Amino acid sequence: QVQLAESGGGLVQPGGSLRLSCAASGNILSIDAMGWYRQAPGKQRELVAFITSGGSTKYADSVNGRFTISRDNAKNTVYLQMNSLKPEDTAVYKCNVRGALNIYGPPRNFDSWGQGTQVTVDS
Repeated sequence: QVQLAESGGGLVQPGGSLRLSCAASGNILSIDAMGWYRQAPGKQRELVAFITSGGSTKYADSVNGRFTISRDNAKNTVYLQMNSLKPEDTAVYKCNVRGALNIYGPPRNFDSWGQGTQVTVDS
């Protein structure tokens, strides 16, 4: 089992900042990628950003230049620093972690999702 603990969501005014955190725990052998997705009411879930074990990052065009994803390997934690927030950033943000389980035998991958944390940007 792999569990994800998310935090950092909240209410912020346009132009403000928030930092989301997601800590993974469980029988983890390795983590290949960690990312953040979001879903607003009436819209489909979209990828916001992800980071691989090698440090490669990718951002949605709508957040590129404003958001920064990073990870702390020692803590199995991924962060999303969100600056210059806009009302259209309002959504439920969910953490996603993919990797391999710490078991003997053939490798078994996992793909875990957090419960989601609400980010609301308004005046």
